[in-house]
Amino acid sequence: MPRRMAACCAPRQAFILGAAGRLNGRRATTHWASAALLQTYFTQTRVDADAIYVIDGAVCTSAGVTAGLDLALALVADDLGKPIAASIAKDLVLFLHRPGGQAQFSATLAAQARTSDRLSELLAWMTDHPDGDLSVPALASRAAMSERTFARRFTREIGRTPLQFVLELRLDHAKRLLETTAWSLERIAARSGLGSVDTLHRLFRRHLNVPPSAFRDRFASAASKTPD
Repeated sequence: MPRRMAACCAPRQAFILGAAGRLNGRRATTHWASAALLQTYFTQTRVDADAIYVIDGAVCTSAGVTAGLDLALALVADDLGKPIAASIAKDLVLFLHRPGGQAQFSATLAAQARTSDRLSELLAWMTDHPDGDLSVPALASRAAMSERTFARRFTREIGRTPLQFVLELRLDHAKRLLETTAWSLERIAARSGLGSVDTLHRLFRRHLNVPPSAFRDRFASAASKTPD
């Protein structure tokens, strides 16, 4: 038996470990898009859909190919100590411990692929107007439905309530602006429909477990860090 077994999700290696019975009774992760399927197939496994990586005893799993680097750094730290792992992370321009979980990478608007044409057109409009009136009455009117029918149909097709989806959409928009512009947080909050910097900070902390500034430092392009 090897001292460790690791799955780096390239592709979906956690399923191989699961099929071999190595995940039974353990906590594990995989790419967010496959987490529900992994849990369905392997009911004796506790799947953490938001974890970047999981080390449970001798079995290690990561969320994706690049998350395998995070896992490798963690294993180096376990074996050789944090100073050596920190030195490697510095050379590779990586966090030794990446802030946040997979939620910061998931594609909110993947829901469009599951909707009817009528709602798909509405979702496309919402994506282009995150700072618009996205209340249920306004959206129901745009979709030519009663508010009750709209809310029920939206929740059934999207899998989330209109309020939940609007929040995810606006967070996605704020993330893209943090990645691609040097705009102030005030401007990003306004353009994303979040209203205020306080709201922006609160939602990033609650849903991504990182403040907007840390997200920008990690994911923004060099060009976006130069003020316009």
